[in-house]
Amino acid sequence: MAEPTRTSQDGIDLIKEFEGLRLESYYCAANVLTIGYGHTSCVYEGQTITEHDAEELLRKDLMWFEQEVCQLINGPLTQHEFDAIVSFTFNVGSGALADSTFRRRMNTGDDKGQCFKEEFPRWNKGPNGPLPGLT
Repeated sequence: MAEPTRTSQDGIDLIKEFEGLRLESYYCAANVLTIGYGHTSCVYEGQTITEHDAEELLRKDLMWFEQEVCQLINGPLTQHEFDAIVSFTFNVGSGALADSTFRRRMNTGDDKGQCFKEEFPRWNKGPNGPLPGLT
């Protein structure tokens, strides 16, 4: 069975549900200008987009994070595991994934289920404490 390298539609739908859709730019919890489904690149104050634009931005953003996950995580993954790690990386960034205990454990052969169960809940905070969407 080939390794997944793209986020499934179920994974995209989950990311969209967690992120929510904002068609006008806003400052997220990390005080970064954001628009659409969590897009942060080249966003300016007062910017507006359509739902179609938001979908396109998300798909382009995910391509970057999919590549990062493929480079940073060794070993076989199921589609659901890949989707979860892409979603995680979309939220915290590839630098955080690269430096994480989660990645180290996944790449040294720890039980994958235990890695997800024990490490993902640790990533529930923003700059001002726990965030409702992450707890």
